[in-house]
Amino acid sequence: MDSSFLNIAIVVVYLLAMLAFGWWGKSRTKNNSDFLVAGRRLGPFLYTGTMAAVVLGGASTVGGVGLGYKFGISGMWLVVAIGTGVLLLSLLFAGTIQRLKIYTVSQMLSLRYGQQATQTSGIVMLAYTLMLCATSTGAYATIFVVLFGWERWLAIAVGGAIVLVYSTIGGMWSITLADQVQFVIKTVGIFLLMLPFALNAAGGFDGIRARVDASFFQIDGIGTQTIITYFVVYTLGLLIGQDIWQRVFTAKTPKVARWGGATAGVYCILYGLAGAVIGLAARVALPDIDVKALGKDVVYAEVATHLLPIGIGGLVMAAAVAAMMSTASGALIAAATVARADVVPFVASWFGKTIHTDDTENPEHDVKANRYWVLGLGILAVLISMAAQDVVVALTIAYDILVGGLLVAILGGLVWKRGTGIAAAWSMAVGSVLTLGLLIMYALGAIPSEDGVYANEPIYWGLGASLVCYVVVSLLTPPTDPEVRGAWDRRVAGAVSEELPLDAHPVASHSGH
Repeated sequence: MDSSFLNIAIVVVYLLAMLAFGWWGKSRTKNNSDFLVAGRRLGPFLYTGTMAAVVLGGASTVGGVGLGYKFGISGMWLVVAIGTGVLLLSLLFAGTIQRLKIYTVSQMLSLRYGQQATQTSGIVMLAYTLMLCATSTGAYATIFVVLFGWERWLAIAVGGAIVLVYSTIGGMWSITLADQVQFVIKTVGIFLLMLPFALNAAGGFDGIRARVDASFFQIDGIGTQTIITYFVVYTLGLLIGQDIWQRVFTAKTPKVARWGGATAGVYCILYGLAGAVIGLAARVALPDIDVKALGKDVVYAEVATHLLPIGIGGLVMAAAVAAMMSTASGALIAAATVARADVVPFVASWFGKTIHTDDTENPEHDVKANRYWVLGLGILAVLISMAAQDVVVALTIAYDILVGGLLVAILGGLVWKRGTGIAAAWSMAVGSVLTLGLLIMYALGAIPSEDGVYANEPIYWGLGASLVCYVVVSLLTPPTDPEVRGAWDRRVAGAVSEELPLDAHPVASHSGH
């Protein structure tokens, strides 16, 4: 049997299975909680798998191998930074986040500060999740282009349709089951197939050492500045992203959120190391890959095609598609949740209108409305992915504003009792505006830099200004309203068992507090 035909067949079977999970999830979806956060019922095994799947996307899987090919062992740092973010979030904050019984990051800000102004975070979060979905959609489409020989737009349309179907029909339950299968496929593909076959083809570590420069084994070979950037952007971004928090909300108990997440974090770090070693081995076994012309992401497909036996290459290609689809579906349901819970009520308030998106009388209406939001935003993400040649620029901007603008207010609310709502609103405004302003200046060349829009300085300045603003304004303004503070403390202590409604944004009765 032709090896390429077998590889295609394996990927097709995998894609059909994804659609089947949509129907399975539908039977478990009765209300908002089921659709958006899997009924908050995930135990350790399901939780660990879904958390690892959502953070390990195409950049970690295909990109990680490419970085290993280019830089050696130090190519692991991108994924290690992601794993560190999951580890820190899980050990420091996940227990508290799970006990809040909320749906969005913006709801946490409203609960903690009692300030309507903090709802602006929803708009930034929507932009971030939508761009994350669009980049992931574009990424797995590149594999379909190689595998099936399709036009790029057709690959995006078909891949996007599959993610849309299973995410729309069954919501978080379907996504969780799909993530579980994706987690298993990625684990087998990377650790049990690609790693041993690539190492064997390169003659083991001794064979590699004899044929590459010593710099490929240097832990900082990729550059100290690059490593710092990975930790600033990805580790800090993971601490506050809606797509990651929404997974924390699915945990059955604070203990599951803490230790299941910590396990996923350790797994991610090992995954990063394995990807770098596979890339390094490919450097010796396949020395002629033209990375400059074709880009580093091609290395993964080359390893799958040339170093693995017939059929196994198909499983490894399915692993890459799995990685990207789990990130895309996670970002999509996060975008829908933020749009419905935060953005629509907030924008309506500008015109003096109050919109209730939560229909507690008819839970099936809620599920239907969620499906429409997932479908609508999914189609938008697919169209963005088709239209934009470089969605990564938009994602970079969204990530930078997320970290530069929102990080201080969110983490400050979790760790500092004296932080106030006015301070949070000002720190978000100052951090976001400064970060975006500097990004525009770098992009237009007003501030000379080789990196342009990818420069790191805007995040550093935004973060610094946001932090100073938060601390100074908190100390100059009255403490948070005792009523708001008391309600927050009760939730953090786990004394409140009922969920906050989807569109609830508690606001203090005294606007000055």
